[in-house]
Amino acid sequence: MGESEGASIMIEIGRTIISRYIFEKYFVCDILKCKGACCIEGDSGAPLTGDEALIIEKEYHTFKELLPEKHKREINKQGFSVIDSDGDLVTPLVNNRQCAYSFYDDRGILKCAIEKAHFDGKIDFRKPISCHLFPIRITEYKRFDAINYEELDICKPGRECGISEKLPLYKFLKEPLIKKYGEEWYKEVEIAGEHLKTI
Repeated sequence: MGESEGASIMIEIGRTIISRYIFEKYFVCDILKCKGACCIEGDSGAPLTGDEALIIEKEYHTFKELLPEKHKREINKQGFSVIDSDGDLVTPLVNNRQCAYSFYDDRGILKCAIEKAHFDGKIDFRKPISCHLFPIRITEYKRFDAINYEELDICKPGRECGISEKLPLYKFLKEPLIKKYGEEWYKEVEIAGEHLKTI
């Protein structure tokens, strides 16, 4: 079993089961080196919740001018969200590859137009939680959520930066984890992280 598929020891907190790699792997996104590759790699768009899809549709006018014309045409053609081959709700893609809500800045770095609008104070919503949590992937089952680390070649700069700064993945992604599961849950994650250091 590869690292992206799970770990031999899982940590159970609330209704979540967390891979030990979330605590053990170091990670800090290094966008200057990866150039935003996570917005273009993969065979499907970014997973969306139903609420996120509605927010994107409602707020599209706040960020659409950041998008290339081809992207806007694809969104008009496909819709603000689509159902992929696995039956999941995701963002539309351009050329079956690049997220339709992404654009290149003047440094050649792929950026999220939704997030840019958020940072510009035009929208409260930052970006889909699946994007904010990457490279953590969450699989929701009926009785629990499985929280795993997805190790990809495109994120090698992030792993190297994380090792350099000695920052565990769960600490790097503190904000989106709290957004997803709440402050109390995250406090238990921190306790688990400290305990694992002693094992």
